[in-house]
Amino acid sequence: MERVPLILALALAVGGCNGEIYLRDGVTDGDTFYLADRALSDPDPVLQSWVRYSLGKSTCQLGIGGENPARATSFDCELTARRHLLEAWAEYRLADPALADGYLDSLSRVMDAGFLPEYVAHYHGNGSWQLPGDLDADGFSDWRRQHLRGHDPETRLIGSWNYARNVHPPLSVDDRL
Repeated sequence: MERVPLILALALAVGGCNGEIYLRDGVTDGDTFYLADRALSDPDPVLQSWVRYSLGKSTCQLGIGGENPARATSFDCELTARRHLLEAWAEYRLADPALADGYLDSLSRVMDAGFLPEYVAHYHGNGSWQLPGDLDADGFSDWRRQHLRGHDPETRLIGSWNYARNVHPPLSVDDRL
């Protein structure tokens, strides 16, 4: 299966992808993030929202760098990627108000309540993260007990990390168009 590298996907204003390609639970090793071909052709708004999350997160991880960007993490990366996810979802919901997704709708309520940073710290936090000092953990805890009963956080990486030397040569823009 051919894969499209992150840079090309960003240049082509990535569309969506099918659920079959986000079967990974967490990240794998690698220095290059690849989207599956279907990420450019499946129009599902939920999956397209997760594509934007994946591209935002992987771009941030590449910015952090290190020997293995796939393992790079920070509070700001996760918060920014979740914001990209919600921005995409809001755009799709604006175009079609009947769209619904349990997780994305819950996360939208978190954002509307002003607790997205607290949500990210609480549900996706990593002990190595530097957290901002102005998080309202108590306020979020009270709000969460009332509004997020039975909530299961989700993360979907639409694509995979791999070492550039171990994958098929990336498609050039000319090959793709």
